[in-house]
Amino acid sequence: MIIKKYLGKTEEEAVAAAKKELGEGVVVMNVKEVKPKGMFAAFKSRQFEVTVAKEDDKEALKPAKREVAPAAQTVSFSMKQEPQPEKAPTVRDLERAGISLNSKNIERKLDSLQSLLETQLKKEEETAESAAAQKGEPEKAEKAPEVQEPPENPELDKFLKLLYNTMLENEVDEKYANQIMEDADRNKKPNIPFDYILANIYQKMVLKFGKSEGITPAAKGPKMVFFLGPTGVGKTTTIAKVASSFTMEEKKKVALLTTDTYRIAAAEQLRTYANILEVPFRVVYTEEELAESLQNFKDYDYIFVDTAGHSHQNREQLEKMKGFLKVAEGQVEYQVFLVLSAATKYRDLLRIAESYKEIADYELIFTKLDETTTWGSIMNLKLQTDTTIAYVTCGQNVPNDIERFNPQKTVKQLLGGKK
Repeated sequence: MIIKKYLGKTEEEAVAAAKKELGEGVVVMNVKEVKPKGMFAAFKSRQFEVTVAKEDDKEALKPAKREVAPAAQTVSFSMKQEPQPEKAPTVRDLERAGISLNSKNIERKLDSLQSLLETQLKKEEETAESAAAQKGEPEKAEKAPEVQEPPENPELDKFLKLLYNTMLENEVDEKYANQIMEDADRNKKPNIPFDYILANIYQKMVLKFGKSEGITPAAKGPKMVFFLGPTGVGKTTTIAKVASSFTMEEKKKVALLTTDTYRIAAAEQLRTYANILEVPFRVVYTEEELAESLQNFKDYDYIFVDTAGHSHQNREQLEKMKGFLKVAEGQVEYQVFLVLSAATKYRDLLRIAESYKEIADYELIFTKLDETTTWGSIMNLKLQTDTTIAYVTCGQNVPNDIERFNPQKTVKQLLGGKK
């Protein structure tokens, strides 16, 4: 893992410098404003320090003198695995990312995650002892070691096992939970601090999510943005939130279109939002009408297109949507977002994502995070489809209940931290 800091007059300038040196795959871990110091501080411009991380390219960026053993191929997680000769992140690596090996600092970074997990571990042990006592069994009966030789660090093993179970409780797919814990198990050493392991797991999970740029402006002309997805996931409300942000906060010229001619209520809902925002609105029935709208709004910054919500198994409607997207090809820059509910079962999410992949490449928007207590499907779908997550929503309030996807916040939740 590569962790470096960059300075710039703006956050964007510092991130651009990081991308120039390390490539597009960098993930921003921390941003802070650096105030000028010294006698002439009042005359100096402020700067921003950005800490970025990237998975290490061993050949190009880290010329090693020895071969690193390949990662284990099995997906079964076992606490008895022998550590592999893979180099763990150093203390300096963690300090570069702003993570100290002081327990109070790591607790602050992860919203007291370590102490929370240790409390849960204690409760689990008390529950198990209580259950054994009620059955009239010896308290230690179920805790007898399976092997004669004790583990090197039994408390750390318990801690890792609790992290693993927490991910499963948050409905992280067992395959991905195994991969994460196997990596942690390889880096395990005698007397290694809990916060060191926790910080390592946290950072690597954040890197797996990557970073999205969200909706970006077109180099020339308007940017057309399509919102796809099944019925009932909140596409129309999501468009209203995004349009409000671009219109009211960024002062951009926005037009709203809908191709949803199946539900009158959906069109009227979007029309109401358009009237409130004082932006043009149009119902589009055919590909020709969509092409005409492109010409009518060629001087605008963004054209947001709501689409009909339908079953991912409806081939006819999927083909119709593909026809609307072809209108934009070659005429205007466009982005496609697949809107999904975080409360939907992972198996269904996977089917939906696969069917819409036949239409276009897209980024993801997860809605209704406030309607579920488990966020594992977000990580599962990201890793299974390798699709960027751009935004998440957590309520019906327009325009407040939407934000850019925050990998750090999601990882904290998956590991048992507070929302």
